[in-house]
Amino acid sequence: MKYLKFKPLVKQMLWGSESWEISGVENNETVALGDGRSLNQLVCEMKGELVGEANYQRFGNEFPLLIKFIDAKQDLSIQVHPTDEIAHRQGKPRGKTEMWYVMDSAPEAKLYNGLKKQITPEQYKQMVADDTICDALAQYSVKEGDCFFIPAGRIHAIGAGCYLAEIQQTSDVTYRIYDFKRKDKDGNYRQLHTQEASESINYTVLKDYRTQYTPQKNESQLLVECPYFNTAVYDLTESMTIDYSELDSFVILIGLKGEGKLMIDGEETDFKAGETILVPASVQEVRTEGTVKFLETYVLS
Repeated sequence: MKYLKFKPLVKQMLWGSESWEISGVENNETVALGDGRSLNQLVCEMKGELVGEANYQRFGNEFPLLIKFIDAKQDLSIQVHPTDEIAHRQGKPRGKTEMWYVMDSAPEAKLYNGLKKQITPEQYKQMVADDTICDALAQYSVKEGDCFFIPAGRIHAIGAGCYLAEIQQTSDVTYRIYDFKRKDKDGNYRQLHTQEASESINYTVLKDYRTQYTPQKNESQLLVECPYFNTAVYDLTESMTIDYSELDSFVILIGLKGEGKLMIDGEETDFKAGETILVPASVQEVRTEGTVKFLETYVLS
């Protein structure tokens, strides 16, 4: 098996939509096209051949990453995710570290990421109560190519007009801090998780939360390197061969722009924007052709 494509799970939300491209989340698993097997079933059967030997020892039969495209028509709630350690204390299987790569978004698109000023846990609770929590958050106008890393514990929210790719741990643990006093279709306010969030927030303040890099053509550019995933971006106008012979991990390729073809250990497939491909750990090399921009992500245990 040289590559896998999956049927996305499209979820309509109060604020817009999510397309879960590759998911091993319990009861929300993607199924391989032309195959019928779920992602975790494939992991169970193929083991290290699919995910890498070290990754299989680390994660077992659950695929370690969740890949989404997010289309925000309204602001998402202000939220935070716990670390693995805090999640375990709260009775959850794991926390959630993630990243965003902004795609073709609206000119006015903005998002929140991180604290812009120091606040205490007591001030946090008061600012949630009096509807001023956004005053403490760093807000960014965004455009295609912007990248943000969101380690567990960092307050964040995607804003209206954003269209982006999200890479995250396989986890659906989200603590909603503030929801702009919106009501659902039944006229009810959505549940807030003020206490759980307060236990999860990292109150460290940074000068800038945007990932800084200089876009380059026809080479790999590392964006994020963390214990949960490594992610690079490729912006190609010419053919390239990517050598995976020494990598003990699956690779996920996420199409951002353009179209082309991939030769995966000699087997050809089309590849275009909005498409996600899972390349098993057993694959030795991938050759690209065409004008295409994509993210490459994998896990090093």
